[in-house]
Amino acid sequence: MSETFAKPIPHPTPDTQPYWDGLARGALLIQRCGDCGKLRHYPRPVCDGCWSMAHDWAEAGGGGAVHSWTVCHHPFHIGFKAQSPYVLLTVELDEGVRAMGQLRGMDPAGLRLGLRVGVGFEREDDSPVLPVFHPVTE
Repeated sequence: MSETFAKPIPHPTPDTQPYWDGLARGALLIQRCGDCGKLRHYPRPVCDGCWSMAHDWAEAGGGGAVHSWTVCHHPFHIGFKAQSPYVLLTVELDEGVRAMGQLRGMDPAGLRLGLRVGVGFEREDDSPVLPVFHPVTE
């Protein structure tokens, strides 16, 4: 008999709720400073360029290039054990910010820096929608 364990789930805050709402409707949203216009991701209350608290949200196109990755053979939490090994990507989005998500749709042996990927959206059970990335053909 194998045991299953629940994965930890993210808990939206007032600063991140629009990001999670965007994912739920199939959009990857990025914060944009209301004063200097700098894009930032992950969502946070203060611009690291001009220290402004003003911001709005821009929808990312969803494309980007692989910046880095790791193959997780030993899960950081027991809830991920059943899907191990899995690949976690850091992607340089076309908008110039980086985002993270699991790889879908290819063998990790084919990964390379600069590989073009696109965002997808997955929900597992009652958890929030999460971004995932899959290779794209150009």
